[in-house]
Amino acid sequence: MTVKRMDNVGIVVEDIDAAVEFFTELGLTLEGRMPIEDEWAGRVTGIRGQRVEIAMMRTPDGHSRIELSRFDAPAVASDHRTAPVNSLGYLRVMFTVEDIDDTLARLRKLGATLVDEVVNYEDIYRLCYIRGPEGILIGLAQQLEQQNS
Repeated sequence: MTVKRMDNVGIVVEDIDAAVEFFTELGLTLEGRMPIEDEWAGRVTGIRGQRVEIAMMRTPDGHSRIELSRFDAPAVASDHRTAPVNSLGYLRVMFTVEDIDDTLARLRKLGATLVDEVVNYEDIYRLCYIRGPEGILIGLAQQLEQQNS
């Protein structure tokens, strides 16, 4: 048996409205938003009595999703938002964009900051990492047009 697809990546945030706005500006579409409080959720996550609001964001191609979660209960257990890129565990999500400069300009208006710089990787990609709302680490990649010799 093999995996059929990757369904979504979960990101826990404090300000779900700001996170939805950020990912909408990036080009994702809000599919839905709802509270999760039923006992079945605690049996899945191992956190009994949880009260969570989720927002599901879909990529333009329809194949990938980001699940944003804000925990009302219990209190958040730990905070990895400012961890550097060599920290253990899940770290970032990478998005391919049409125009990295335009994307950066739009996201900076929402408080995004460049981690270091935009680099050209062998004239194939322009790449960078940014920190979005609450320090969420996002990778951006712009595929460069290949020139025929």
